[in-house]
Amino acid sequence: MIEISLTLLVISIFLGFLLGIVSGLTPGIHVNNFALLLVALSPLFQGIGFAPFYIAVVILSNSIAHTFLDIIPSIFLGAPEPDTALAVLPGHALLMEGRGAEAVRLSALGSAGAVVVSLLMVIPMAFFFMNIYGIINAYIGWILVLIVVLMIATEKGEVIEGQGSLVHLKFKMYAVVLFFISGLLGLFAFGSEELMSPLVKFGEPSVLFPLLSGLFGASMLVISLITKSEVPPQQVKWRFELSQKRTVRGMLTGSVAGSFVAWLPGVSSAVGTIIARLFVREEKGADSSKEFMVSISSANTSNAIFSLIALYIIQKARSGAMVAIDKLVDIKEWEPSIIMLLLIVIVFVSVISYFTTIYLGDRTAGFLSGLNYSKLCAGVLAGLAIMVFMFTGWFGFVIFLIATPIGMVASFAKIRKTHAMGAILLPVILYFLKI
Repeated sequence: MIEISLTLLVISIFLGFLLGIVSGLTPGIHVNNFALLLVALSPLFQGIGFAPFYIAVVILSNSIAHTFLDIIPSIFLGAPEPDTALAVLPGHALLMEGRGAEAVRLSALGSAGAVVVSLLMVIPMAFFFMNIYGIINAYIGWILVLIVVLMIATEKGEVIEGQGSLVHLKFKMYAVVLFFISGLLGLFAFGSEELMSPLVKFGEPSVLFPLLSGLFGASMLVISLITKSEVPPQQVKWRFELSQKRTVRGMLTGSVAGSFVAWLPGVSSAVGTIIARLFVREEKGADSSKEFMVSISSANTSNAIFSLIALYIIQKARSGAMVAIDKLVDIKEWEPSIIMLLLIVIVFVSVISYFTTIYLGDRTAGFLSGLNYSKLCAGVLAGLAIMVFMFTGWFGFVIFLIATPIGMVASFAKIRKTHAMGAILLPVILYFLKI
């Protein structure tokens, strides 16, 4: 039985929350970096009375806070984390309508809603996966193939009157091309990851940073520079215009998708957002982008929560944060009451992260309104390139340069940028199908 000190528990929660602010707002720094660093420093912490359990609480609090705050650089800077890469395009669309702060609020609402939905699903999902986990694990490769087929089959492109009834096939072909081009780049990047030689080493360098920053961040920034986009004055409203039905649907689809992929090996919450995308009805106007923002954030937060549940139920770590926790403590020895306590911790961290995200989102939107957007895009693009070079070296920089024009294909072809997630999906599919 673990004896809990309320003082140490509160200190751990707020330390993790502060680390979540840093990792969430700083492109290139992920939860995994802090998690590995905390594991390495655990002997030092234990020497001052910080037991491994409290270090695990710090990591958990960091991972939850991160899922709220990482949307801010994705929307305002076009600098995505792996989990928010797909949020760049709808977030940018809302930003260009003067609704950047609203996009942040929608994301925060999605993450908060995911906490509620996930807590309601914890017990049924735990029993469900205890019984069918082996079957799903055996067919994960084919499940991902089905997801890709659905992604491409539902691609309609830009419908223009008079193009003919078969024009959708052209856009589906574009989607196939983009999926495989990005997939081949992903295969090359992951297969040569050992070539990365970062100038600044902070945790384990990941090829995902240059890969996704190029595909989803830099590509958007370059297009903004080419088209000389200007950001309109940003509106800061306490209320946003999205029907209750679509808001709840975004929360449910995202939470279910995020909770599902949390149990699967080699599958990140980015795949959860792709699954959620299949259930978000595409329409003209901003409502589709808004619902997708809610859905993406729900998937990310739900995935973080269920990664803990999966570690407890099937003793499998499905994220870098859970790998770190698994190294620190023997979770099999924990009583259900400890898991209940950690769920309470998640709720508390989520509440303060929700209000912090909204506060910082409003302030960022207000600050952005007074800047020249072209100069901001150029500055952020240069900053991304510098960070890629610093954190991943020459190899990562080359991947970044190759990924950027590939990411631009979706905009010029008028198709969803989701297909560029082939950079992750194709290598994972081939790995599980043993091809």
